[in-house]
Amino acid sequence: MNTPSTSTAPPTDAISLRRALGTPSLVLLGLVYMVPLTIFTTYGIVTEITGGRLPVAYAVTLAAMLSTARSYGRMARAFPVAGSAYAYSRQAFGGPVGFLTGWTLMLDYLLLPMINYLVIGIYLNAAFPAVPGWVFALASIALVTALNLFGIVTVARTNYLIIGVQALFIVVFVVIACIALGSPGAADPLDPIVGDGSAPGLFPVLSGAAILCLSFLGFDAVSTFSEEAKDSRRVVPRAIMQTTIIAGVLFIGLAYLSYLVYPHSTFSDVDSASVEVMQHAGGAFLTAFFTAAYVAGALGSALTSQAAVSRIIYAMGRDGVLPRRIFGWLSPRWKSPVAGIVVTSVVALLALVLDLTTVSSLISFGALAAFSLVNLSVIKHYFIDQRERSGSEVFGNLLVPGAGFLITVWLWTSLSPLALVVGIGCCVLGVIWLAFVTRGFRAPTPQFEGLH
Repeated sequence: MNTPSTSTAPPTDAISLRRALGTPSLVLLGLVYMVPLTIFTTYGIVTEITGGRLPVAYAVTLAAMLSTARSYGRMARAFPVAGSAYAYSRQAFGGPVGFLTGWTLMLDYLLLPMINYLVIGIYLNAAFPAVPGWVFALASIALVTALNLFGIVTVARTNYLIIGVQALFIVVFVVIACIALGSPGAADPLDPIVGDGSAPGLFPVLSGAAILCLSFLGFDAVSTFSEEAKDSRRVVPRAIMQTTIIAGVLFIGLAYLSYLVYPHSTFSDVDSASVEVMQHAGGAFLTAFFTAAYVAGALGSALTSQAAVSRIIYAMGRDGVLPRRIFGWLSPRWKSPVAGIVVTSVVALLALVLDLTTVSSLISFGALAAFSLVNLSVIKHYFIDQRERSGSEVFGNLLVPGAGFLITVWLWTSLSPLALVVGIGCCVLGVIWLAFVTRGFRAPTPQFEGLH
């Protein structure tokens, strides 16, 4: 396979990402990225769709995502490098497919921090109406950028604090909810499972599950830190599965308790249904605590997602599919991909002019593209190329990733027309850029020597 000559490498090649993350730190990065309180973002929407069966929808989503999470773990074990789905699909299918996978994945990663900044602005503006929401959003962008520039150790340490705030809220909420459940006239324990009968059948649950799948993007973020993990072949796959399972259990448990506390599937404002739940469960105190914890979670998710996308940009720059001397460069002092961090921050400034609905409708395309390609990469690498086809290997190398691929294909049917148009447009731009880099596809796609 052709690789660029060493003469084209930047003078900072000797600098590498710092291997400082163990399994607990990687799991925390994944959980902070996913935001344990994210169930309250779509709580009202999915509760209405499922007729109160939000915990069942989360259970279905968890079962569906475990197959794809396993595929990420399998590829992380085979190729313990930065780049996530970009690196895996490139190794399995070649440079052009890898490039287009990374290109579409960046759509998702670049927009996700923006959603967090929008949420921070909305919630803090509601708490402090005298200050415009864009001021809070801009301050958050500046803070997150500074923390990421200081390196991955700073990000990991900050995440301990953020996840601690959310964990404290969860404990308080569980205690208050349990006290409320002991009062006369409490809801039946089976209500969150059987629902209120307003949306009978399996289809509403599956429709709700399709919306909830993007709550599990944290395991994808974990894989982007492979070159900063200690013994990455062992700890990254383990952290991916642990992140998915822990988050799934948290989502199911919080959804179950929330419906028991407030057994309603219709709300005065579906977007702020979680506020109705908190007001009913714990009054003004719990509502204020929830706002603080949710904003902290959004800040943590922005911090981690910006770190993740900057590593994808760094991997693509290091490989030469983006300008190497700019995007493949690491800060000698902080060992951080400065150009990727800055680009992500510039894109995030769109949070000052776009609305939450528009941004939310776009992020699914890149995520589902990555899920699909990673599942197919497992089949290509292990089942076809490595010919691991005996006994249980057929199940693990063909049937499980095949099921994950089919699930993601089904999820494509839930994408909005806007998401499809923007996503396909992004792919077309990627093909144009790749044609430029490869001089009309006459030259091979640039590739980093260390990924052989």
